[in-house]
Amino acid sequence: MSCCRLVVLLLCSFVASTEGGVLAQIRVIPFGDIEVELFDKDKPATVNNFIRYVQSGRYNDSFFHRCNPGTFIEAGRHYVMNNGNPGQMLADVQSFGAISNEYGKGMIYSNRYGTIAMDRLPGQTNSATSAWFFNLKDNPPLDARNTNGYYTVFGRVVAGTNLLNLLRSFTPWTGGPNQTNVIANLSGDPYNFGDDYDQVPLLRGVVAFPNLVYVDISLLNVQITNINNARQISWNSVTGKVNRVEYTTSLPPVWSSLLETNPVTPAMTIQDASTEANRRFYRVTVDVN
Repeated sequence: MSCCRLVVLLLCSFVASTEGGVLAQIRVIPFGDIEVELFDKDKPATVNNFIRYVQSGRYNDSFFHRCNPGTFIEAGRHYVMNNGNPGQMLADVQSFGAISNEYGKGMIYSNRYGTIAMDRLPGQTNSATSAWFFNLKDNPPLDARNTNGYYTVFGRVVAGTNLLNLLRSFTPWTGGPNQTNVIANLSGDPYNFGDDYDQVPLLRGVVAFPNLVYVDISLLNVQITNINNARQISWNSVTGKVNRVEYTTSLPPVWSSLLETNPVTPAMTIQDASTEANRRFYRVTVDVN
């Protein structure tokens, strides 16, 4: 087995932060990025479910379909099929099936402002599939010890709360085409999109696909390539945070520092020219505090 394959298997297509969480970048189009630490150690099934949707592409062209500025903003249930092309239409994200509720597994995280949690059917504890939401305020009722509570928090925002605050500033649409950052009820006539579309955030007061608030989700992904006998390490950085590249030549690993940087661009690439070992394993960690 080659070194590159070993590295890819070790990093499993995503990396851990210094606190053990997977880092995800949620791009809110057109406003900017929200960096999220996922609690993979405490909520493994929930995080793996979220990652599965990301890596499968089922979240592609998804959008925030429900926003209550005083409570939450939700995505992951619907997307635009053939987005930007003839025949584009709203469609449901194909489900991988319901997962077990992990609210009480590992450390318990409350539905507080800036956390990300799984949506589910009311009164059905183990019914979460693809839909997720950001808490836009502290929401103690979602932690209630009954079937209407136990909404599993599986991550927290570590950068980008300014965007959450922007989303909290959306106001109800009164019908004017020149209104911006509005919330529209599209569930009844003349739109009749269904119950899920009673609080749709729109960039402006015109019901059109380009005015939806789209979300693009990626993981902090590390790739290793060999160029002229030097190992090149590339990853999607978290800007404004300390990113550390570390390596080990043995398993179990004993990590040594290769680089510490505070990136100003999302895409980072460095080279490790060392030939002291036949193989090296790499990881990228990020300070999230």
